[in-house]
Amino acid sequence: MMKWLITISSNDAETAHNAMRLAHVALKKGQEVSVYMMGKAVEWQEFSTQEFNVASLTDDFMEAGGDFYV
Repeated sequence: MMKWLITISSNDAETAHNAMRLAHVALKKGQEVSVYMMGKAVEWQEFSTQEFNVASLTDDFMEAGGDFYV
């Protein structure tokens, strides 16, 4: 098993969405995954859009057992 740390520092919804998708896929494949939001990314709930719903992906990631830090 690999350990992943994904750091997100952008408040661009598409960028954060894609990083969370990667984190979720790795977690589903049995990897140990941690996501760390820093800088402008700590506002993920505000910049989440209907098309790039970072907030929903973050909730799904945590419910699946991923580690999430802000």
